[in-house]
Formats: sequence, C-alpha cells, structure tokens
Amino acid sequence: MTLSRISALPLGLVAAAALLAAAPASNRKDSFTPDDGAILIDARTPEEYADGHLQGARMVDFNAGEFEAVIPHLDPDAEYLLYCRSGNRSGQAMALMRRAGIMNVSNLGSREQAAEATGLPIATG
Repeated sequence: MTLSRISALPLGLVAAAALLAAAPASNRKDSFTPDDGAILIDARTPEEYADGHLQGARMVDFNAGEFEAVIPHLDPDAEYLLYCRSGNRSGQAMALMRRAGIMNVSNLGSREQAAEATGLPIATG
C-alpha cells in the first residue's frame, strides 16, 4: 500500500484496518469460542459500541461507511464474525465482504445473539 493511499484514510480507519489485518486466520468451526482465532467485528456506531460490545470485538461503523474503507486491507483468508443491533447492518457488511472476495464471514445477528453463539461476555467502555 502506498503512503498516499494510507494518508487518504482517516487515522481511525487505518488503525482499524491494521488491527483486523493482524488477527490470525482459523479453520471454520461449528461453534464459536473466544479462542477460535476468528476476528469479531461490531458493525454498530461508536455510541452503541460504548454501551456494550462483545469482549474482543473490533468496531467498524457500518453507518459511517467504514466497511468500504477497511475491506481492501483485510486478510481474505481470515475468518470474520459480524454482529450489530439486529443483524441488518452486519448482514449488509457481510455482503460487501463477500463481493470483495472474503468468503469466510458469518453474520451472528444481534449483540445478544452473538454473545450466545460465542460465549463471550458483553463489555462496556
């Protein structure tokens, strides 16, 4: 990636892309556990994220257009687990990722559904 392309992205998106790209890839599992190596993405707004998010989730605000900016920097071989408030935004984000060739992505639905599926606690802050 060229320096001019990096500097064109807001600093927060560069940091989010770096965090997401650095996470390890894993094999697909029937159930999700906190240590399965999947990258957990919260597609909600910063306010929603601050009110409570799954422990270890990285926020990429779908409404702010952050997914479009981050997708080119993601590891296409990694496993991604997405959630939002109802499953709508995470479903749209999943479609964007798949169109970009990232196929190992799952929509876990709402935060509560994602917590149940992964067994992860909901953290605040």
